[in-house]
Amino acid sequence: MTTNLSTDHSRAVLANDDPTLNKQVIGTSRGDRESSFNLADFPVPNGSEEDWRFTPVRELAPFFVDKLEGTKPQVTAEGVELEIVSRDDARIGTIQAPGDRSAVVAWNSTEQAHVVTVAEEAEVEGLIKVTGQGGDPSALHFHIVAEKNSNSTIVVAHEGDGQLSETIEIDVKDGAHLTFVTVQEWEDDSIHLANNRLRLGKDASIRHIVVTLGGKIVRITTDGEYTGTGGDMELLGAYYTDAGQHQEHRLFVNHSVPDCRSNATYKGALQGQDAHAVWIGDVLIDVAATGTDTYELNRNLVLTEGAKADSVPNLEIKTGEIEGAGHASATGRFDDEQLFYLQARGIPEDIARRLVVRGFFASLINQIGVPAIQEKLMEAIEIELDQTMAGVEA
Repeated sequence: MTTNLSTDHSRAVLANDDPTLNKQVIGTSRGDRESSFNLADFPVPNGSEEDWRFTPVRELAPFFVDKLEGTKPQVTAEGVELEIVSRDDARIGTIQAPGDRSAVVAWNSTEQAHVVTVAEEAEVEGLIKVTGQGGDPSALHFHIVAEKNSNSTIVVAHEGDGQLSETIEIDVKDGAHLTFVTVQEWEDDSIHLANNRLRLGKDASIRHIVVTLGGKIVRITTDGEYTGTGGDMELLGAYYTDAGQHQEHRLFVNHSVPDCRSNATYKGALQGQDAHAVWIGDVLIDVAATGTDTYELNRNLVLTEGAKADSVPNLEIKTGEIEGAGHASATGRFDDEQLFYLQARGIPEDIARRLVVRGFFASLINQIGVPAIQEKLMEAIEIELDQTMAGVEA
């Protein structure tokens, strides 16, 4: 038996021990994929499932077991207070439910959670560092609350040698604004699976930014929902995928209430043999979501042979009374004509190549609005370009 639940139910419903109340079905043609806290609801993926068909699931087998008991990363914070609570804390597990097996395993593996609370009407800038310590896969759970009418910026930066399955719950209350940034700058052999679950109150807004620069396999799913009118989600992402890396970003925005907005812009560059980037953008506009305004955009720039990008935007509209809805996706190789144009005007080839890539990312970087992250991303792009140039010269 399955019980249909509204998206604003509390954890008392979503994570209840009663199996009839422990499953939430999102009734969409997005495969009618369900969310649940029960591991039995999600068989071990074999790669044929819609959620996993682009993912190297064989390499993720250690993340699909019943419980992760590896070495946890070190977690430190600056500018915000990290409250460590038991998973039984009433706040934990209230922002939707896990949407795939790895996310349920992460839930089962969580005994404690890190909570950040931004007080009502406060202005806060905080940095949380997650530093991998090596070892077998482990799990972390964050719960971030931006109370009413607050204005905050919180960055979660991942680095080191990590094997991590992570849940980040984000609750933006009425009238609050949160800029949330997650940076993946792992060492080469690291694997990072993450589920970001967002909930916006009335007239609340979030700028959710994902920057992925390192790690062998990085797979980040972001699920957003609204509980009141006037909600605004700005979903931005930048990634630079190198040889042998798999970087996957999946979005699902569920417009279920009237007069809300969402805008997604993800851009990535790829270089090297077997570099693989995946972007999936799912947007549902439900019958009740009149006045919705939504758009999603993905662009991929393939710099060398042997790299591959998969990009799949999906838009489902159940009401005709909307402000606007659309999507665009494009993947292209480095534009030799553009390079020739610049060289014909006396610009050396190495500088011309840098200009093209910088221009590709420029508009997205300018939207981030966090100077430290913008500088980090530009520095990372320069480092990657140095490697590209070395390969061209060779």
